[in-house]
This record gives sequence, structure tokens and C-alpha cells, in this order.
Amino acid sequence: MGNIKINDRDIVVPGETLAEGMDFVPGFGTYRDGENIIAKNLGLSSIRGKVIKLIPLAGRYYPKNGDVIIGRVQDIMLGGWMIGINCAYHSMLSMKEGTSEFIERGADLTQYFKIGDYVVTKVMNVTTQKLVDVTMKGPGLRKLQGGQVFAINSNKVPRVIGKNGSMIQAIKDATGCQITVGQNGFIWLKGEPAKEIIAREAIDIIEKNSHVSGLTEKIKGFLGNQVK
Repeated sequence: MGNIKINDRDIVVPGETLAEGMDFVPGFGTYRDGENIIAKNLGLSSIRGKVIKLIPLAGRYYPKNGDVIIGRVQDIMLGGWMIGINCAYHSMLSMKEGTSEFIERGADLTQYFKIGDYVVTKVMNVTTQKLVDVTMKGPGLRKLQGGQVFAINSNKVPRVIGKNGSMIQAIKDATGCQITVGQNGFIWLKGEPAKEIIAREAIDIIEKNSHVSGLTEKIKGFLGNQVK
């Protein structure tokens, strides 16, 4: 019989033994060493049936195909726009993927996106040379107007969104803010100034307490006290 050495949502450190025996399966952030499952890095344990995985608590964003992210236009090239996406990878939005309109070579691309604009994009391709191709073609992909953009640790994004979007929906409902959460840790929110402050405070609480159980109720209590 196997033996689990940790509880669900425990904080574990690299090299820590999470389970003994062959009854359990190593998931993300873990590996098997003989009959033991070992943590690869610092993280929050997640036990789902026979699978043991880690939810990272630190580390930079690593882009994956299909991720919906928020980026900032950093430069304008001959063939499109260079987008900063909160990681070490260089991201390119080509003219073809930036708009459905035909753009003549040499056209003024600032009429579409200027340096400093924030856009919601989707990762199309990630190369071994750390180059990322993104697109603006798809539901919800757009240039962001107004509001504010700030960054959190990308590993905390699932906690901010919550199960089936429950956490972020609670913040939207309480504050009336429009909120878009990028998988890369950039978050855009727009609403009444006072409500924006409350929404951001709630997100800050989630980021700082992502390892704490009962966080959903804590956030609902905070929002109930702040929004009258």
C-alpha cells in the first residue's frame, strides 16, 4: 500500500518526499525516484485521486500555445508589433494576425496599435528560440481602452480566477468592474475609481494568500465589508 506524506494544499520544498509506493502517480512539478514521488520545486501540493502535482508559488511566466494573455506594445517593426508579455520571450504580433484588414507594406501601423497600448492576445506558437507568435483574431481578443493594467505572479492566476471562474466573478459582481486576467499575470480592470481600488485590493489579498484554505469566503467577506 502507498503512503502519502503530505496533505492537500501543503507547501512543499524541492526534494521533499510527497508519497511512498507505486499506488500514486507523479503529476506536474513532481517526479518518481524509485518508489517515491519527489517535489521538483517550491509549490502547493494538489492531490486529485491518485495524482499528486504541485501548483508553483514562484517563477516567471512560461508561454504555452492557446494561452490568452495581456501584452504591451513595445516596438513597431516593418511586419508588425513587438509585444511585451511579462516573460523573457520575445513576442511578435504580425500585420496578418493583428487585424483582418489588408495592410499595405510601409503603411503607418500606429493607426492600429501604438507603443504603450495594451492588448489581449492569444499565443499561437512558441519556438525553441524563445520566440512567441500571438494573434488578435478570436473572441475577446482586443485593444484595451482605459482602466488600469498591473502584474501579479503568473503562478497565482488560477487562484485569482478560482474554480470555474468563481473568484474573479465574485469580484466583478461586488465592484461592477470589467476585469480581464491574462495567463501571463497581467490583469486589466476598469470601473469607477473607488471600485477599481477595492477590486485591486481583493486581487492583492488573493495573491498574498493563495496558499490559504477558505480564501473564497475570506474574499467575499472583504468585499462585503468594502462595498456598501
